[in-house]
Amino acid sequence: MIRLQVNGANRELDVDPEMPLLWALRDVLGLTGTKYGCGQALCGACTVHLDGEVVRSCVTPVGRAQGRSVITIEGLSPDGSHPLQKAWCDLAVPQCGFCQAGQIMTAAALLAKSPKPRDEEIDHSLAGNLCRCGTYGRIRAAIKRAAGMAEE
Repeated sequence: MIRLQVNGANRELDVDPEMPLLWALRDVLGLTGTKYGCGQALCGACTVHLDGEVVRSCVTPVGRAQGRSVITIEGLSPDGSHPLQKAWCDLAVPQCGFCQAGQIMTAAALLAKSPKPRDEEIDHSLAGNLCRCGTYGRIRAAIKRAAGMAEE
């Protein structure tokens, strides 16, 4: 039995500890906001927070989350009111939307460590998150808006 906290709720999962955290979240817990992209930790679509740190859930065994806190896109805010989620909508960041949960989760971790990040910090932090639609400029603008740095 794997015991962990997911989005603030204590959970027990009767799964193989080697099961990727992604599949435990999606298939066992029904939290489908976290996406499967490449399965090799290269694209960032599966990004979640494990004790506040960014991890790629497609290659993270659920056993590694034993006794720890996992936050998914669903747990960032219960109603989509997190400043990043609002900025994403206000600036129409997503096109297809597939990578956006991972982008937002990576950006949230960045803002937790650097509340007013420079462009270079944003670019470095999100370098491992791929967007096939190429909305990188809008992603950067949304992060700045969420950080209270955007010009109106």
